Amino acid sequence: MLSKVWMDCARPKTVVSNGPNAWLLDDGTRLHLQHGPIDLLIEAIGSKAQVRLAYEQAVTAFNTVLNTLADQLPVLRSQFVMQRYTDFNGDVAVRMRNAVIPFLKLPLTPMIAVAGAVADYILECLTKERELTRAQVNNGGDIALYLAPGSQVRIGICSNLSQSSVPRDVITLNSNDSVRGIATSGWQGRSFSLGVADAVTVLSDCAASADCAATLIANAVDVPGSEKVTRVPANTLLPDTDLEGQLVTTDVQMLDPSERAIALQAGMRQAQIYIDKGNIRCAYLHLQGDTHVVYSKCLLSQHAKGCHS
Repeated sequence: MLSKVWMDCARPKTVVSNGPNAWLLDDGTRLHLQHGPIDLLIEAIGSKAQVRLAYEQAVTAFNTVLNTLADQLPVLRSQFVMQRYTDFNGDVAVRMRNAVIPFLKLPLTPMIAVAGAVADYILECLTKERELTRAQVNNGGDIALYLAPGSQVRIGICSNLSQSSVPRDVITLNSNDSVRGIATSGWQGRSFSLGVADAVTVLSDCAASADCAATLIANAVDVPGSEKVTRVPANTLLPDTDLEGQLVTTDVQMLDPSERAIALQAGMRQAQIYIDKGNIRCAYLHLQGDTHVVYSKCLLSQHAKGCHS
């Protein structure tokens, strides 16, 4: 368990290799939480006292997240069926379960939403009973947002997960927008992908839903059977993956314009289905320099300015 010592140091005095760690960054303006594969960057904007209390709440909540998830990995890594609706313990696992339900026409495990669900949970704990202007929890690119009335935030849209260049598109989200979660997926990201997208960024009402949809849309951006795409069974790269023997993408050669168009059209169709159902608000699809965006009419078109729908 973490003590409050972390509040008084720029870096943790002791990094616990098998336990949760916390430290402050940028003169105390941001909080870094890490435990095993979970790595969170947190920023809260408000008075110094309110931010300190918010960060304390986040640290307290973070203490048990990984262990609670680890205790139920067999359920979380199994294909979800409604008959197992009650087989989930803890706030994060329940959020994972709820996130996959709207997408159940495809075989899914709740692990598809784990990063976004963690971000959503920590954000809720961070902001509970606190007076903040805005806050965000970034879990490896899956972001949960809090915006107080009248506030806004600018978010860069990644066009290639293998590059750290300046974002091609930057959107402004206002407090009256419905978007509170952003997630990005692609074949070069930290999670496996079945498709060829360089990046698919989804805007939704929570990070868990965005996480799930981004993965599924990125999977759909594909050129099945192409010799230009290298795929291997997921469990040869990570033996305990919930994807088991499904073929995941490890390399994509340069595709010709018609191949890119086919792949992006497939992804756009999938995104439109989720938008029509109200599951997501917007999706940016990027593939080898080509960019398309699909967005809900209820989301102002200015958020997609500069892209092709």
